Formats: sequence, C-alpha cells, structure tokens
Amino acid sequence: MIVALAGGVGGAKLADGLYAELPANSLTVVVNTADDFTLHGLHISPDLDTVMYTLAGVANPETGWGVDKDTFSGLDMLGRYGAPDWFRLGDRDLVTHILRSTALREGSSLTEVTARLGQALGIQAALLPMCDEQVQTIVQTPDGELGFQEYFVHRQCRDQVLGVHFEGLEQASLSDAVRSAISQCEAVIICPSNPIVSVGPILGVPGLRECLLNARVPVIAVSPIIAGQAVKGPAARMLEGLGKQVSVVGVAAEYKELAPVLVIDEDDRDLAGEVAAAGSTPVVAPILMKTPEDRRSLARRVLDIVREVRINNGMSVEDQDSRAEMHA
Repeated sequence: MIVALAGGVGGAKLADGLYAELPANSLTVVVNTADDFTLHGLHISPDLDTVMYTLAGVANPETGWGVDKDTFSGLDMLGRYGAPDWFRLGDRDLVTHILRSTALREGSSLTEVTARLGQALGIQAALLPMCDEQVQTIVQTPDGELGFQEYFVHRQCRDQVLGVHFEGLEQASLSDAVRSAISQCEAVIICPSNPIVSVGPILGVPGLRECLLNARVPVIAVSPIIAGQAVKGPAARMLEGLGKQVSVVGVAAEYKELAPVLVIDEDDRDLAGEVAAAGSTPVVAPILMKTPEDRRSLARRVLDIVREVRINNGMSVEDQDSRAEMHA
C-alpha cells in the first residue's frame, strides 16, 4: 500500500495518477483539513472534496475543484438573500456539505463521514482526513488575521503573508486509521501541495512525524514549485512572505527532517546540488501535470523511484533507524 499526503488541486492530481496506476484499494490519501471552515451552517472540507471528486472522476476539469457541469442556482438564491456568495458552492457540491454536516452533528467522526462519501462515489482507495478535530489555518497579514478561505478565495491571495499558524493543531490527535495506514505502507508520497498550508498541518498533527520516521519506508516528495513559481495557488507568495527561499531549495528545507527524495522539474536541474545540501535527495523529472496522462506519467516515475530506493537500498533500514533516533 502507498500513502500519499495531499491538499489542493496539485495534490489531487498526483493522487489521481497514483490511483490510476496502482491496484484497487492499495492507495491511502491523507488529506489536509486545516482549511475546513463553516459557511451557511455547513462544514466545508475543500481539500477533502477536491481529492474525493478527482478520484471519483467528477471534478471540474477546468478549475480542478468542484463538480463538473455543476449549476449554481442555490448560490444565486443565497446572493439574493444577501448572504455571502463569494465561496462557489455548486448545487451538487452543496449536497456533499449537507450530508457531511448532518452526519457530524449526529456524532459521526470526519473519518467515518469521509469513508461513507467516498464509498458512495465508488472510490476504491482510502481517503482519510489528517485528524478528526477541527483545525483552522490563520494567515497573518498587514490587515490582521484572516481565515485561510477568506485569504485564499475571498481576497484572492492579494494580502502580504506575515505569518501562518494553525489553531487547534496542538490539541489534534493522530487517528487510528492514519496511524495504521502509515505503519503498514510501503512508501509515503508527499504530493506537490503547498508545503506550508497543505502539507505543513498534516505533518504538524501530534504524533504524525514520529509515525513517519518510525515507519522505515521511503519518503518521496514532489515539488510544487517549478523555476521559482508555484504551479497553482499561493505557495510562492507564502514562502516569500515568510522569508523562505522561493525555489525547490526552499521546499527541500521544509521537509529536511524527513530526508526525502525530492522530485524536481527539469527547469530546476541546476539547483540539484543545493537541494541535496538542504537535506533532500534530488531526482529530476517532468512534474507539470496538464493532462491526465501527465498525472499517470508522474505517478509512474514516483513509483519507479520507490522501487529504486527499495532495490538499491538508497534509504536503508540503518539510515532510517538513525533518522528516527535523531528525531525521537
């Protein structure tokens, strides 16, 4: 089994490629939930839904999020009533949020609800929220603190990022489902998601880093940055605002304690030495995913790297023991 850590459209694309290349029920995707929020009384999980819709083959191919060919009559009516309509909730998408919110109010965990929704859509992979507790990404800007969706969707990333923190993360706990998946997997793939607000909170769940380090399996990360630019989303602006290097070297620095193989694009080949110095083993490959075949091609390369690491013992058990002892 392969475990992928993902958030947002980039993470969903690689997860989709892995899903297409792996046998049924051999992929687990642990998804960021720190950008979950409540709107119109509904619990909305943007990253979970993006991954779920993508694996189910119903995602909007133009945006990467939402349901393909969705309509927005409900949203139009909300606007007529004067309710906030800046977050694009399609009519079919709205059903997901209604069912999720109802189940959560009735006492189901987010893990349980997500499993039921994924099964109903015919997904033959495990989708797991990073935790069942509520965590909120807060972006610090010159105008004050903003919830992530306010910063990302409503204000369209226009604000300078001065800091980021995750309310409730310290009180979160590693679910049995996530712990079991990591302890039984053959490799962990960090998808090309924002290292600060998508992968960062996943790795920040108490106990998760230790679980990864103790798993003694290859960790392969794919850069969301190509030639100093984010493929999608605010990763580059956030790295810059936080005083971090906006490049694959900056990405390597974010993951250094996991000592992963970092897959970087051919445009960043000249930075391979700096990536290695920052704590990752660089592998150069085309990583831009414009088409479904691009997703599968990158997934095949990542899975090849997993096999190469295992066969060549590039990350030996002894190395992993040392890594676990360093961070115990």
